[in-house]
Amino acid sequence: MLIKNISILSGSELDFIPNTDVIIQNKKFKRIQPKIGSDDKDESVDCEGLLLIPGFINAHTHIGDSIGKDIALNSSVDKKIHPIFGAKSKILKNTAKENLANFMKNTCYSMLKKGITTFVDFREGGLDGVILLQKVLSDMPIRSIILGRIEFYQGSSEIKKNIPFPRSKTQEFSLLLKKCDGIGISGANENSTSVLTHYSKITKIRAIHSSETKQSTAKSIKITGKSETTRALLLKPDFLVHMTYATKSDLIATAKATRGIVICPRANSSLSEGIPNIELMQKAGCTIALGTDNVMINSPDMFREMDFIWKATMGINKKRINPKEILKMATVNGGKILNKNIGIIQRGKIADCIFLDKHALDLEPMHNPYASIVHRASESAIKAVMIGGEIVHGKI
Repeated sequence: MLIKNISILSGSELDFIPNTDVIIQNKKFKRIQPKIGSDDKDESVDCEGLLLIPGFINAHTHIGDSIGKDIALNSSVDKKIHPIFGAKSKILKNTAKENLANFMKNTCYSMLKKGITTFVDFREGGLDGVILLQKVLSDMPIRSIILGRIEFYQGSSEIKKNIPFPRSKTQEFSLLLKKCDGIGISGANENSTSVLTHYSKITKIRAIHSSETKQSTAKSIKITGKSETTRALLLKPDFLVHMTYATKSDLIATAKATRGIVICPRANSSLSEGIPNIELMQKAGCTIALGTDNVMINSPDMFREMDFIWKATMGINKKRINPKEILKMATVNGGKILNKNIGIIQRGKIADCIFLDKHALDLEPMHNPYASIVHRASESAIKAVMIGGEIVHGKI
């Protein structure tokens, strides 16, 4: 496919190029330069008036709870989403798989329409949960990274005694790993040092929630004398999720030991837990990506996520984050954290992208493309969504 006369946000810094041509071949960006001659063999499309940006990477989701939207609205964090006794856990265990699957599929359609080309799901329910999500995705074009977990959690006494991973769970864990892209651990406060070390030896993606709430950070100190993040790093994770209450030393350690942090500001705020300190994370050298977290709490909408973090940080800290940096969190940085060739418009990278209408009512005139996308754009500005070089939503 030859795309003519299009504006793009190019490369790792999302450089704005007002007019260029793009050739997409074998699911990847092959050439990006002005005035490429057309070939009769290639489909050629004039995209004057459109802006091509990388597809959004929703780097942290739980779509299994799509059926429980806004349940337990005024409850505490634990009563809502605790992995053992929270409302979410009860919903997942007591709902027919067919119903869960229907609502998960709806969420995937919702993400596609909103320009999300890849999502990373912390999948509950053990092997059955992973298989159910894979079945949902079997006829859908959206790119997924499924991080599974077995339903195994330890209490405070087991953590203090450093009880190891049980042999009785070895086969279950092995079968899970064969089916998913890696593991998404609930948190350090549900696992002993021995268990976290056991999980650290797998060769697939490793990720873990950390320092999400004041209660969880205090609990780690009380049980082990160590910060929750210090213990989470025993997993040797590729990335950590949340870090809302991480200290400066936690963040410096994270920058050295991982590929980055996935923050979920709307979810943290919905749970009355404040928002992460992005400026402190950046100063520590952390790469930051964005996720929308539980569907029962939030809509999976990266436009709303970007808009919220831009304005909330200004309202709280009286200092605005560069909108380009926020857009990178939704695109380029997600690809870096996942170590995948996605989230970037660059030769040789996978052609996952969004075609935005520059003349959309909310965007024109577009004096600053980064600000326009971060706090003005919405699903209505999307003309088409492309995954792997194929249009999967809309048309150009």
